[in-house]
Parts: sequence; C-alpha cells; structure tokens
Amino acid sequence: MKILVTVKRIPDPDVHLKFANSELDMSGVKWVQNAFDEYAVETALRLAENKGGGGKLAEVIVLSICPKDQRQHVTQFLAMGADRGIVVDADDTELDTLSVSKIIAAVAKDEAVDLCILGKLSQDNEGNQVGQRVAALLGQPQACFAAEIEWDQAGNRLTVTREVDDGAETKRVPLPTVITVDLRIVLPQSVRNGSTPADFAYNEGPRLASLRGITMAKRKKVKVLNPSDLGVVSGANEKRCGVEQPPSRPSGQMVASVEELVEKLSGEAKVL
Repeated sequence: MKILVTVKRIPDPDVHLKFANSELDMSGVKWVQNAFDEYAVETALRLAENKGGGGKLAEVIVLSICPKDQRQHVTQFLAMGADRGIVVDADDTELDTLSVSKIIAAVAKDEAVDLCILGKLSQDNEGNQVGQRVAALLGQPQACFAAEIEWDQAGNRLTVTREVDDGAETKRVPLPTVITVDLRIVLPQSVRNGSTPADFAYNEGPRLASLRGITMAKRKKVKVLNPSDLGVVSGANEKRCGVEQPPSRPSGQMVASVEELVEKLSGEAKVL
C-alpha cells in the first residue's frame, strides 16, 4: 500500500501574535508542525509497521505546500519515519482551499496512492475543508474525524470509528480512500493493521524523532514540484477581510452564597 500524508507548517499557536492595521504581525514568528498533521503521520506509520516481524506493509509519503527553502517541518516528519517527501513550491498563505485541494488530489493521482491521510484541520485557520474537497476531486469515499482505524488487508478496506454527539459511528470504506484524523487516533491501540499483534500498545501520542531518524531524514528523497507541474493554477477566491481581538471579558465577581449566585446568573447574566 502507498500512503500520502499532507503536512503543514503553522505559526506557533502558543505564541501570542501582535496586531497591526487589522492584520496579524507575522514578523519573527516561529513556525511549527501542525499538531493534527503529526497525528496523521503517526497513523500512517502505525498502518505501515509490522510489529509482529517482517517488512513494512506500506510506503509513507509526506506532502507539503510551502516555499521550497522553508521545509524544515518536512524533514521533521521524515525523521519520524516517513519514507520520502514531496514539496510543492508555493506560498500556501496565498492559496485558497480549492487550489490546495487540487494540488493534493493531483499529487495523489500522480503517485497512484491507495490512501490519503490528513489531519482534520489546520490549527492556524481551523477550516476543516481540505480532506472533504480532496475526496470529491478524486471521486473517492471519505471518512472524517477518525478516532480508530482498522485495516482489513484481505478485504482491501478500512473500518473507521469516529466520535459523534451521541456515541461512536463506524464506517467501512474501500481503498483507495481519504481519511481525516482526530486527536484520539494516537491512543495506544487506536490503529490496527491486521499484522501487528492485536494486544500491542503504542505509546500515547505521536512519536518523537530519534537521533538515528534525524540523521536518516537528511538522506531521504524530497521531490520539489511547482503547481504548474500539476496543472493547477493558483487561485484566491477566499479573502481574509480583517482580524481583530475579541472583546475583553469583564472581571469576575465574588458572591456570599449559592442563593446570590443563582440570582446573579438569572437576573444579571440571563443564563438561567
């Protein structure tokens, strides 16, 4: 099996960005890996590994749309264990969701992948559109917000469980397909590939790159493409109209009794 995983660099969400003229001041920002992309890569690696012995079950390819000289995050994902990388040389901040989706779909077709795995969203804009658009462009089934995945190798399909408001929903999707993953996918036994023993438990969360992995990452192949190589014309049909800070919240109040609290909640706050 061949697995394509999309990865993205984002401004560090733990750093408070400054505002300037209704825009975010990105000067001096620290770029980090999108957390949900880390979950997606970890999912792919667990599907590809045979902890019961034997060779790998799948090739894992990471794809990023970014300036070709700003691809440190790609190296980090290769150090986690991905086999090779593809960089589409473009400023992703100037591309709309449809253009990004077309690029991913074009790479998936060119590589003839069996499975596309994406994080459910990017932390910088929380758009939650790309996975669904990619599936539509490829004409493939989709299973979004995956919390568990089981690979039926004989049936050439995946069983995907996701959390919904009133419990859990399970879907079976044939390969090739598109999956987006949620944070519970990196629990110790959330990914089962049919070869790794069923009782094997991973450490919770995405793995850290080892020293050997970092060394090997520098030797792994990274192909650089342009959107035009994929027949994609950059579009800008989505525009950010402005950015502003949320209104400041009033300070809290101390109450002397439960009765006073109920009165304030019902009379002043109007929430009861």
